[in-house]
Amino acid sequence: MDGLKKILGIVWILIALAVAYFGITVMGIPKLASGKQEDLVFGIIILFVLVPIVSGGMAIFGYYSLIGEYSDDK
Repeated sequence: MDGLKKILGIVWILIALAVAYFGITVMGIPKLASGKQEDLVFGIIILFVLVPIVSGGMAIFGYYSLIGEYSDDK
C-alpha cells in the first residue's frame, strides 16, 4: 500500500504541474491581455490567488505522499 501511495504522490505532483500550466496559459494570461476590466480582475484572481493555492496544495500533498508521511508505520 505504501508503494501505491508513493506512485500516487508522483501523480499528484504531475497534476499540480498540469493545473499550473493550464491556469497560467489558458485562464490567466489571455484574460490579462484581453483589455476588458472584468477580464482583468478575473485574470488577476486566477493568476495570483487560485493557481498558487490549488497547484501548491496539490504539489505539497503529493510531496508528503512521496516521502512517506502518510505511511502506516508512522
